[in-house]
Amino acid sequence: MMDFMDSDDTRAVLRGKLRENFDGKIVRKDLTKKMKEGANVPVYVLEFLLGQYCSADDPEIIEDGVNNVKRILADNFVRPDEAQKILSVLRKNGSHTVIDMVTVRLDIKKDCYFAEFSNLGLTTIPISDDYPEKYDRLLCGGIWCIVQLEYEVEGDASFGIVSSDGEMLKSRQKKQKDISPISIRKLTPIQMPHIELEELKAGRKAFTKDEWIDVLLRSIGMEPEVLSYREKWLLLTRMLPLVENNFNLCELGPRSTGKSHLYKEISPNSILVSGGQTTVANLFYNMGRKTVGLVGLWDCVAFDEVAGIRFKDKDGIQIMKDYMASGSFARGKEEKAASASMVFVGNINQSVDVLLKTSSLFDPFPPEMGTDTAFLDRMHCYIPGWEIPKFRPEHFTDDYGFISDYLAEFIRELRKEQYGDVLDKYYRLGKNLNQRDTIAVRKMVGGFVKLLYPDGVFTKEELEEILKISLEMRRRVKEQLKKLGGMEFYDVNFSYIDNETFEEKYVSVPEQGGGKLIPDGMCNPGQVYTVSQGKSGMIGVFRLESQMLPGNGRFERTGLGSDRDAKEASNTAFNYLKANGGRISGSISTTIKDYIVNYQDLQGIGMTGKLALPTLIALCSIALGKPAVSNLAILGDISISGTLIRVEELANVLQVCLDSGAKRVLLPSTSFVDFATVPPELMSSFQLIPYQSAEDAVYKALGVE
Repeated sequence: MMDFMDSDDTRAVLRGKLRENFDGKIVRKDLTKKMKEGANVPVYVLEFLLGQYCSADDPEIIEDGVNNVKRILADNFVRPDEAQKILSVLRKNGSHTVIDMVTVRLDIKKDCYFAEFSNLGLTTIPISDDYPEKYDRLLCGGIWCIVQLEYEVEGDASFGIVSSDGEMLKSRQKKQKDISPISIRKLTPIQMPHIELEELKAGRKAFTKDEWIDVLLRSIGMEPEVLSYREKWLLLTRMLPLVENNFNLCELGPRSTGKSHLYKEISPNSILVSGGQTTVANLFYNMGRKTVGLVGLWDCVAFDEVAGIRFKDKDGIQIMKDYMASGSFARGKEEKAASASMVFVGNINQSVDVLLKTSSLFDPFPPEMGTDTAFLDRMHCYIPGWEIPKFRPEHFTDDYGFISDYLAEFIRELRKEQYGDVLDKYYRLGKNLNQRDTIAVRKMVGGFVKLLYPDGVFTKEELEEILKISLEMRRRVKEQLKKLGGMEFYDVNFSYIDNETFEEKYVSVPEQGGGKLIPDGMCNPGQVYTVSQGKSGMIGVFRLESQMLPGNGRFERTGLGSDRDAKEASNTAFNYLKANGGRISGSISTTIKDYIVNYQDLQGIGMTGKLALPTLIALCSIALGKPAVSNLAILGDISISGTLIRVEELANVLQVCLDSGAKRVLLPSTSFVDFATVPPELMSSFQLIPYQSAEDAVYKALGVE
């Protein structure tokens, strides 16, 4: 009961601070939800009206305000299919008030401003110079307004234009009829016409960090009291592409966790490309029309359902890679620059543990993106969508937050500021971060500082908290690159160094501590693990499990399908055992026993052809009833005569062994010449067990002295 009372008190305190510092810019979010269900107007328009009429606590005032908003929308909102009806009413009555999206352009030849109405379909309506000068957003893509329109009476020389001070202006044209009989009497923006960042920075000083996080989350419609501290930070991370220029973010997770909600509903400055299929002309630059595509028109371009992303043009992904790295792209004869952030959201169909063991966390991407390390290296941040809860009604707030339009606009203004260098005052980044890692971490640190401390006032501990989560989000990308690209992305141990104490702290990724492919402890007899190159060219882990039955010396294999190389390798092992079984142990029989070996490709990379030695060890293990030593990975192979075949790409293979949980590695002596290519810290992670011959390998694998 006390907790409930405390919660009510903190809400009341927060509400009071919001009223005091941001009056007229806040709205009760449950009113938006109720109204949105019945009115098909953008959320930011609705919230502006509700913020004007319903910002009190008194239920009666709120009810009156809601009724006012409903009446205004019913009487004045223009539906595109009713445009002609409204024009008819305007002509009949001589004047009419409408709510519509208004864009203003300057006609240089006529030296006059003209307004365009989106839903009404009107284009060349003259407007006083005062309005675009006073409300600059009219010239930058347009804003929603309440407009009093008038229909010209014949012979009226005043042209119908009224300045924002209410004075009649004479026409700059000889004849009003040349343009349009309709004129604008009064225009009132119902979005934020102009944002003062200084006012925001001053208002932020009244709030603590936790209070400000709660205000931001309520502004995007979430209820912070039912979220853990970690979940709050992950939801804030979704806002980084809106506050940072050229920021590339990826979030994959379960369904109904609200991945695309922020980019579709909350911000009028971002666009969600649904369905995935797009063209270079639509996204970047149309050479026919000479117009810039989505990246030049929006602050953030989000792709929903990454699995379905398709470019109709072959060069689409290459241009996207160029843009994601540099913020510019070349089309035709010139290079174009843009500042839109890229967001990729999609669903993960398996559990994260399974994905981590068998493939990478980028698996849902189409193959041309999901296995292209150059493309994935350009991702600045990977949000672990599986840590965010599935949203239920209680996750959505009924309390006060910023009007969506105010939030979107001050976030847009903050894009112009740079805070990426703030961490240099207290910290340095560790040696394992290359240039791309450093850029990504600095962008995230700058973005979080803009969101949480727009006034630029924060402590060393608060900056450390931001730095830790930034390093983690980038390291998640790097860990997957290490799986896909091997030693090229070996340096994943991200750290930061305190400038005062010179203490180095490492940042890990929570999900990496999960289960391993090669389990701890002893396995059953006949079960062994080998690491080698699969059919696809990638390095992975393969498990062999065997059984021995009374019979007449038959050898069966399962799990190989029609793979000729793998079948020949397993035959080599059985034939070698027939020829040399007596030298290994007198109790191994290849005449009165049948053997079955099952082969499993644990990471889905295609079966390997280097199976002769692992098969021999698995057969000897089951024949002698002796398990292999614990945590063992078998490397190398043998020919039919017992010649040792050295391991290719030894450093990469050992890295996969480490990631898979191996602690002992059985290694052919012919591979010792390659030790120079292996980093010392990787070598020291294992107990290396060298073997000189096939028999020696069997003895050491089974722990026989």
